[in-house]
Amino acid sequence: MENEKVQISDEEILHIAKLARIKLGDNEIQDYKKNLEEILDFANIVNSVDTENIGETIGVNENYNRFRADVVTNKEMRDKLLQNAPSQDEGMFRIPKVIS
Repeated sequence: MENEKVQISDEEILHIAKLARIKLGDNEIQDYKKNLEEILDFANIVNSVDTENIGETIGVNENYNRFRADVVTNKEMRDKLLQNAPSQDEGMFRIPKVIS
């Protein structure tokens, strides 16, 4: 099935540009017109696809996040890591304040 090509007038492009508060020069109108027509033509192709017998999906595959419990596994490592800290407080890195 052939989709009908979208035709947009220069006036419509200027109206859209005014709504978007974009100033277009005379040489830019044709570029915007061509690009918008291509976008709308593609949208028509997508809209014409028969999805009647296709189930709903959230993504393209069945993968999902596999979360693990946040469990401390090596407490002794903390002291070794804190040796690299220029400053520490109560077993944590102390960093300079970044929000005033």
